[in-house]
Amino acid sequence: MLLWVLLLLGPTPAFAMDAGMPNPPASPTVVKVGIFLADIVDLDEMDETFQAELIVLAEWTDPRLAFDANEYGSDRKLFQGGFQFDEVFGGWWPSLIFLNEIGSGDLNAIQIEVFSDGRVVSKEQRNVTLETPMNLHSYPFDVQVLEADMIAFGDTSREVVLDVHKGMQGASEEYAKTNKKVNIAQWQLVGVDVTPFMSKHRYYAEDAEISAVKLAITLKRDPMNIIWKVLTPMVILVSLMWAVFWMDIHDLSDRLNVSFIGILTIVAYQFLIDGTMPRISYFTLTDTVVLYSFVIMCLTILESLVVVSLSRADRDSIARRVDKTAQWLFPVVYFSGLILIFATYHFLFGS
Repeated sequence: MLLWVLLLLGPTPAFAMDAGMPNPPASPTVVKVGIFLADIVDLDEMDETFQAELIVLAEWTDPRLAFDANEYGSDRKLFQGGFQFDEVFGGWWPSLIFLNEIGSGDLNAIQIEVFSDGRVVSKEQRNVTLETPMNLHSYPFDVQVLEADMIAFGDTSREVVLDVHKGMQGASEEYAKTNKKVNIAQWQLVGVDVTPFMSKHRYYAEDAEISAVKLAITLKRDPMNIIWKVLTPMVILVSLMWAVFWMDIHDLSDRLNVSFIGILTIVAYQFLIDGTMPRISYFTLTDTVVLYSFVIMCLTILESLVVVSLSRADRDSIARRVDKTAQWLFPVVYFSGLILIFATYHFLFGS
């Protein structure tokens, strides 16, 4: 008898099925996505990650949610906050995720508006940490494009197609012009683009296209910090080391001491730069300048050995002539090489 009563009072299988999340309203359902960049919190070049505050807007049409505005007393229904979204709103919504997001992130605010014609607008404020490869060839004159791919989790292009919300285009750039907090130290926001594309990766173990949108945040580095704190002092240091060409041609010890001090300083610069860079397999512009400066410093040692050897062979006049040639040849070669390095990197990797 007790079992019979429980069966009568308990939910039927059909009711249990209806309690689940409804299917998309169409095949496919077009969801217009807009992403507003509210703030760039951090950019970590060592880990190649960035943290940002984003407002994600999604808009779609679900005729099943249409209602009589006159009967309801308003042309829209508002669901504000996590509780109303989880417990009150019973419609379908796309579960939008970033594929390259690290961790779960923070959902700070959510709002859903349902209009009488069935149009649904979802707004979320998220704090996300995203991983993206960086192109550092031209460091510190580089422009970085930080990318993030968003999909509707669990849905293929047969169920959901993501498109760009035209009303959000250019909004982040306009905001950045009047609100400087969007930019972080050394970086200037250039643009925020959202573009749709189809992915053929088998995320769900089936050979089906996945509709996605790509968020691309373009930042330009301000190089002055590296120029004044690293490159300029290093160039001055290399220039000062050419004082060996005016030293006594017989004094090998003093000449070598000056050159080795310069070489050790260049090595210290290399460690300083490596400590702020990811473990990349290619030479950046700064790496090339440091290595080139190191080679020039090593050549001063070779020049001193040649000069002292000539002086010990009683060929002082030739030794002094070598020093005098080095006094103008080393600066010409060094600064010409720097110009060539900068020009080459600008031609190959310049934006």
